[in-house]
Amino acid sequence: MAALVVIAAIGETFAMARLHIFELEDQPWFPAVIRDAGTAYLRFAVGLSGQAKNLVPKLKETLDRTGATRVVDLCSGGAGPLPALSEALAEEGSDVRITLTDYYPNIEGFERLRSRSQTTMDFEAESVDARQVPEDLIGLRTLFSALHHFRPADARAILQSAVDSGQPIAAFEIVNRHPVTLVMMLTVFIPVMLSIPFLRPFRWSWLLFTYVLPVIPLFVMWDGLVSCLRVYSKDELREMVAGLEGGDRFDWEIGTIAMPPSPAPAIYCIGTPRAEATNGGASR
Repeated sequence: MAALVVIAAIGETFAMARLHIFELEDQPWFPAVIRDAGTAYLRFAVGLSGQAKNLVPKLKETLDRTGATRVVDLCSGGAGPLPALSEALAEEGSDVRITLTDYYPNIEGFERLRSRSQTTMDFEAESVDARQVPEDLIGLRTLFSALHHFRPADARAILQSAVDSGQPIAAFEIVNRHPVTLVMMLTVFIPVMLSIPFLRPFRWSWLLFTYVLPVIPLFVMWDGLVSCLRVYSKDELREMVAGLEGGDRFDWEIGTIAMPPSPAPAIYCIGTPRAEATNGGASR
């Protein structure tokens, strides 16, 4: 454990500047079948690692503080840690419904998750822009490893939309610009190749794009590396919320959560309406 603390401290000391290099899955021309393989792998890997449980206390604390009974997840992709989080919250006694949304919704994947969730999870079939969330989607807005996809102006617009709507928001980044995380991403090629047969909903074309033409492993490795380089630091997030119009009507908390066995912590940014500023819409 002491060694991990030392490694983490070194990583903080030599943290590099944020780079907004392009991610393949963000491109409108990128094939959906490859994108869906990447998001399915991320959901599988997060579930296998068990790291999602580290986010539960902070997420539950936010739900309890705001009285929210619905989570509106933005940029859900393959749902990432949400199935595990949903189960953990239920075990904690939280009666919360999770609504999945995405700019490129994976309807087949969403339907499968809904059918397995026993009514705790639903989804929006229409495209949802995280910068302009429809007014009827009321509840705690969440982003899991998603805020880094957006350039500063667009990331600020996501937070501004929550402030304008009076809805709480919680963004979590499981990876960051830590050197160890970057090295780990360089080795993700192998676990992707081992995992493909176990991803669901399975598609036979994934075998071709993994074992004959290794497009999927290369895609996951590239986007994983770029994701690390794109993640906003705590100082950058503080600067971002400081520039929000009406942001002083919210209480903001920016910090880190330990994610063992990784030496690199998760970064979070949580904004909740102050009691005197609420418009009565955060709970349902």
